[in-house]
Amino acid sequence: MDEPDDPEGVVRDRSAVVSIVEHSFDAFYRAQYRPLLTLAWSLTGRRDLAEELVQDALLTVHRRWSRVRTYDQPGSFARRVLLNDATSAARRRAAEGRALDRLEPPRDAVDGDALRDPELWSALRRLPERQAQAVTLHYVEDRSVAEIADILGIAANTVKVHLHRGRLALAAALRPEEGDR
Repeated sequence: MDEPDDPEGVVRDRSAVVSIVEHSFDAFYRAQYRPLLTLAWSLTGRRDLAEELVQDALLTVHRRWSRVRTYDQPGSFARRVLLNDATSAARRRAAEGRALDRLEPPRDAVDGDALRDPELWSALRRLPERQAQAVTLHYVEDRSVAEIADILGIAANTVKVHLHRGRLALAAALRPEEGDR
């Protein structure tokens, strides 16, 4: 018998609808996990933190999947969530670091996860937040200015400014003698 809120009798089995929705999230998850992990690692330099950020972002997307799946670019929503979570995590880590600095002498430990060019990743992470996000989305994920603008929720011209300033800052940091020209 049809349920009262289904007068047309279109949906006969609610579990089938749930299964379809879950399946489409599974496909989204499989398609987006690696790119999101790369983005998060690029911003944090730590695989463990990157994995945590991706899981949290995908959990948020899953909770809102009934709405998010209707978006033109659900991946952009996931990236925005991830970037916001990364910003919050960076603030927490900075506050924790300041607290630890007051308690312990500075450590000389170097993060061993940096791949290939640790100077580049270090310089990238020293950029202002939006510059680092724009540069990472553009060069690591090969996103267009329009896609970055959508993900960050800012104007395309603002993205161009962040990319330009980020490139100049990276050039100066990586080649100080050439960056001053």
